Amino acid sequence: MSRIGKKPIDFSDKVKVILEGSLVKVEGPKGKLSYTLPEGISAKLEAKVIHFERKSENREMKALHGLARALVNNMVKGVTEGYQKKLEIQGVGFKAAVQGANLNLSLGFSHPILFPIPKDIKILVTENTQIQIDGADKQVVGEVAASIRRYYPPEPYKGKGIRYAGEQVRRKVGKTAGQTA
Repeated sequence: MSRIGKKPIDFSDKVKVILEGSLVKVEGPKGKLSYTLPEGISAKLEAKVIHFERKSENREMKALHGLARALVNNMVKGVTEGYQKKLEIQGVGFKAAVQGANLNLSLGFSHPILFPIPKDIKILVTENTQIQIDGADKQVVGEVAASIRRYYPPEPYKGKGIRYAGEQVRRKVGKTAGQTA
């Protein structure tokens, strides 16, 4: 059996789980999420514990067994605790600000970049250079952080750009002036 897939998921009284065939709905203090289980994977709900089973023992089913369990576990964790990603902006004059339903990024281009904030995602900007992304869905939080980072990834020569908090950027040595061949 899949080692991940056979682990049961325990959840607290704050979380409400509904199984409707292959659809799993999870509700909690941070929001509501749903996921459709792949064909061949089934879930059972027994007194605050979810168990997952698969129909066959082929390689694909084993992989989907662990995947389905991990995704539902992320949903349960997301609606109770939530997920968070932090980004840092580095560069002279680079800054960010939340304006209504958009994130306004000034990244040294001739125009500001307006990033529309998806629903169910909260973005907080501190010190004009620290961006915090919060949400219940792990995949959406990660995708929003990656989309924002994609506007100006950190470059290796001066280190300017948007990076994840704590990310190490390998610096390169630039050209030296005055050398002749």
